[in-house]
Amino acid sequence: MKLSVLDQTPIPEGVSCASALANSIDLARLCERLGYHRYWVAEHHGSPALAGAAPEVLLAAIGAATRTMRIGSGGIMLPHYSPLKVAETFSLLAGLYPGRVDLGLGRAPGSDQRTAFALQRDRRQQAPNDFPNQLAESLAYFDDSLPADHPFAALARTLPGRPELPEVWLLGSSPDSAGWAAEAGLPYCVADFINGRGAPLAASYRAAFEPSPRLAVPYAMTALWTVCADCDAEAERLASSARMMMAHLLAGRSIPVPTPERALAWLAENPQPAASGRRVIAGSPATVRAGIEAAAAEYGADEVMLVNILHDHAARRRSYELVAAAFDDRAAAA
Repeated sequence: MKLSVLDQTPIPEGVSCASALANSIDLARLCERLGYHRYWVAEHHGSPALAGAAPEVLLAAIGAATRTMRIGSGGIMLPHYSPLKVAETFSLLAGLYPGRVDLGLGRAPGSDQRTAFALQRDRRQQAPNDFPNQLAESLAYFDDSLPADHPFAALARTLPGRPELPEVWLLGSSPDSAGWAAEAGLPYCVADFINGRGAPLAASYRAAFEPSPRLAVPYAMTALWTVCADCDAEAERLASSARMMMAHLLAGRSIPVPTPERALAWLAENPQPAASGRRVIAGSPATVRAGIEAAAAEYGADEVMLVNILHDHAARRRSYELVAAAFDDRAAAA
């Protein structure tokens, strides 16, 4: 099974944002040594918890720090940007790191509505909800397929990384994203860590898939919330940090990633209902491998992407080491 990593660049309590960014580069190096297939970084804005406000910048640094592993965005939140700017940026990255760059596109804001509005250049009104048009224009720049009489047609040939191109993905957790990915003939990543009941999305994507020059047959990946430690109890302890952080986020207050000790104390005083629809695979290597395999079978996934938020960077490293070893004993010696 192909295993990959989604890094949201968490900012632990008491740790600087600069250190969080350095942690992402360190984790990428480790994951390449362990044999993970691709390493994506997320986009979030105005957050004291997550430092990945500019994934394209972080990808440039990660590309320089790695050699063979695919790198990409999980994802670029396209509604914030012009399609041409995104196409130019990821064309440039593809030119720098040939055959390695993925452009994962999403339509979520990666922020609250106030921050999303602050990101707009024109604030006279809310930005239009025209994601399918943005997606089509973005793909047309890479394919050089804009009609000859289109005012932007000549710009496709000016992309700085040509002839290298990124591999374009669509990301999502809703029926809309599944339909758009199928119609455009794109690989599709379902965010199970957001919507733990997303298996029907993968099925509908495969059923509606239309072959394209990019992809002849459907390719589905699922991103799973995964915390691995030496035993189940330790993994549950480590996972408490994200539970407290998410509880505060749902209440409208974002906080840095707390320590497990502070999180466990807070959760004891503020019992949280089980998060509706949220799957968490946490435990020993055997427990986590079984959980990943079950989820992959549920999705019919061609690939699985692992994501977690932990306070301790060493524990994050250990989590990915243990999962790699659970699926391939050779990875433990990397």
